[in-house]
Order: sequence, then C-alpha cells, then structure tokens
Amino acid sequence: MKSRCVSASRRGFIKQAALATGAAGALGACDSVAPTPELESGGSAETGSRGLPLTVAGYPLDRVQALIDGRVEIEGCSLSFQKGGIGELNTHVFSGPRTIDVTEIGLHPYMLAFANEDFRAYSLLPIFPIRVFRHKSIFVRTDRGIERPEDLRGKRIVTPGYSSTSLTWIRGILDDEYGVSPEDVEWVVSRQTSDAAWGTASEQENMFPEGLKIAWGPVGVDESDLLVSGEADAIFDAGEPRAFVEGHPIVARLFYDSRQVERAYFARTGIFPIMHAVAVRNDLAEANPWLPEAVFKAYSQAKQLNDDFLSKLGWAMVSLPWFRQELEETRELMGDNYWPYGIGPNRTALEALFRYSHEQGLASRELTIDELFHPAALELAEERT
Repeated sequence: MKSRCVSASRRGFIKQAALATGAAGALGACDSVAPTPELESGGSAETGSRGLPLTVAGYPLDRVQALIDGRVEIEGCSLSFQKGGIGELNTHVFSGPRTIDVTEIGLHPYMLAFANEDFRAYSLLPIFPIRVFRHKSIFVRTDRGIERPEDLRGKRIVTPGYSSTSLTWIRGILDDEYGVSPEDVEWVVSRQTSDAAWGTASEQENMFPEGLKIAWGPVGVDESDLLVSGEADAIFDAGEPRAFVEGHPIVARLFYDSRQVERAYFARTGIFPIMHAVAVRNDLAEANPWLPEAVFKAYSQAKQLNDDFLSKLGWAMVSLPWFRQELEETRELMGDNYWPYGIGPNRTALEALFRYSHEQGLASRELTIDELFHPAALELAEERT
C-alpha cells in the first residue's frame, strides 16, 4: 500500500509553490485587464491580529505577497490589501477620497504633486516595490537610421504621457550618458497606450514643460500605431509597445543587447532606477508614530521571504531555464540585497531623479530626500538574514 504521507520538506515545497502560483496569477490578472477607475476591493486580503485597521494598496508583486497572504504582518495592525493600477492609486492619493492608509505610488508623480501643487497629505517611505532599468525601454523604427542614442536628435519620439517616472528616467539617462537633451527631439504624446497593464495615467503623468516641441497624437491612435504608420521615429515606453510584442519587422530596441548596456550602467553609476515608492497618510502616522517603522519592517520581511524562496526553489518554480544563473549573476554584480530598501543604498538613484525632474522643467525646484520622506523613516535600514 502506497503511503499518503508527505514529508515536511515536501509539504514546504508544495506550500511555497502554491503561494508563488497565487502571486503570479494575481499579478497576471492585474496586468492583463485594463484597470478600472476604482480600486479592487472585492476579495481583498485581510490579515493580522487585532490592532490598528490599515488599508494597504498596490500591485500583488512577488516581493509583497507575504504581506497579502498573512505570512508577514504589520506589527500592531489589522491589514486589508487592495489591488490597484498605479494610475488609479496616484489619482486616489492626489485628488481622490484618500481612504487608503499605505499605498504604492508613482515616485515622480508624487514629486510633482509635492513640488508644484503643495501636496502634503502623504509622506514617502523608503520602500521601492518597482524598479526597472530603462535602456530597454527605447524602441525605434529600423528604417530611420537610428543606430545609436545620438541619432535620436531631430527625430519624432512618441510617448504615452510625458512626465511619468519611467519617461523622466529615460530622458535623464539619455542626457547624462549620451548628451541627447529633451530639446533635441520633437515629442508626440499619444492619447492612449497599447500596453493595458499600466492603466489610466494620472494628471501628474501628463505634465509638459515649456520650450519643447510637443504635439498630441490623434484620438484613438496609440503609440504603437503612430510608430508603425511612420508618424514617429521612436517610442519611449514604460512597458513594451504592441508592435514590438507582436514582432513587427520594422520595430526594434535601440539597444539590441540592453541587458549588457544596463549592467554596465549599474557598474558605472550604482543606480538601479526607482519607479514606485510606498507612501503613508501623514495624519495616521502622526497619530501613530510607530507606524512608519512597522510598515518598513513588514515590507522588508516580505521581500526577504521572497528572496529566500527564489534562492531555494526559484530554479523549479520560475519558468526560466537559466533562472539560477541569472540570480547568481545579478547577485555578483549588485550584491545579495540587489533590491534594497532604505535611504542609504538608494540615495544616488533618488538624487539623480530629483535632478532630472528639475533639469527637465517638470519639478519647480530640485527636491531633497529630507522633505519627501517621512522623518521617522530617514534612518531606517534593512536587517538582512
């Protein structure tokens, strides 16, 4: 008779597999459906023992999943997690009902609201759920003679929005690394995006500085169509335009081997570009001074659990044939904590974005870490195991 028992290690494997599959499925659902103007509240996870009721919102990322499923609690809190697209979260915080207590937020939209609109309802915590190297985000028509970044001068570049975090990083990197400034090109802003994963842009992602050549694309035409039709020469995109995803023969990345270019960029600058941060309601933090540290610790612990899972079981659970080698190479270049929270390891990246925003005529002044981040979070650092 065959035993129906499962060993302890096997049970652990099955549990981790189920959690990983759940996280991937949740993210897939979030990304494959165009987000609605309202946040998802149905089916939101409620975790934690009795304590301060806390509504947390964001993407169900692998590094946040342990918060969502209750393996990690925010000390002293009873947590309810709501899924939402970044555009909807930004709008909720800047001009909506502000019922969310702790939220993932676009870093640059927050900067613009703070600098230009005197927004003070939330403060940032040095938790950075989404970061992306951005050399991969430049796409070109292959028949326009664009072989290197300097060839973008004088070209028409289409973007879905202008002042998002992603596009501000791309422009800043091009200016810093290759001497191509925003004034060197003509901008076409598409009224919609072919990548539904990013949802509806907030007002702060559609701000335009003076002194540039900027035109709006026609209604009903996305950035991918504008490139394919020949009305634009290149795309700067937070995701991947439809034409590239579908393998259109005339669309390619500017940097063919973007991975190596991005690795060299990190080795040279130490910058892993930050897209999103986490923000806390100031009135709640004032009434509960322990809250910023408790939130920081919980997000860090959730990320640590995911790191442990990737180290032990990622080779089996992640559908990439050379996952283990990729993880080893990433750690060799960027260190074991290659996705760090806290001000210290992120100061260079933060100050670069502050500078880019002001230099590009978006933020009215060059912002500082001390004014954007909650005072109780300035000295927080991760405890790595």
